[in-house]
Amino acid sequence: MDIERSEVIRVTSSEDVVRIRQLVREWAIRSGFNLVEQTKIVTGASEIARNTVNHGGGGTLLVEAVNNGSRRGIRLTFEDKGPGIADLELAMKDGYSTGGGLGLGLGGAKRLSNEFEISSRPGEGTRVRMTRWK
Repeated sequence: MDIERSEVIRVTSSEDVVRIRQLVREWAIRSGFNLVEQTKIVTGASEIARNTVNHGGGGTLLVEAVNNGSRRGIRLTFEDKGPGIADLELAMKDGYSTGGGLGLGLGGAKRLSNEFEISSRPGEGTRVRMTRWK
């Protein structure tokens, strides 16, 4: 997989979540995504960015424009050094929430992605990588 361009953004506040939504939409437009594809990747990015702030205490987002042969896409990697997730399987279930929300964030972001990876260790933080292909 080739990386055409990349950018790292700090994710520490609600204002950053809004900025990330705008930035990811701009990257999706530049990559030729249609409106539906744009909406999917922006919504997924928003969910994970909000989790990074609210549960991870803030972190970073690496945005990459990638291509794999004839496919073009955007890969988003969120990382934090927060408390981590003790039970990833449970956290991925719709309806499960530790923050009083609907519990659709992680599972929803996965469904909005073509590729989704999550790794987390209690006390060490969480890393979520999602890719959307055009």
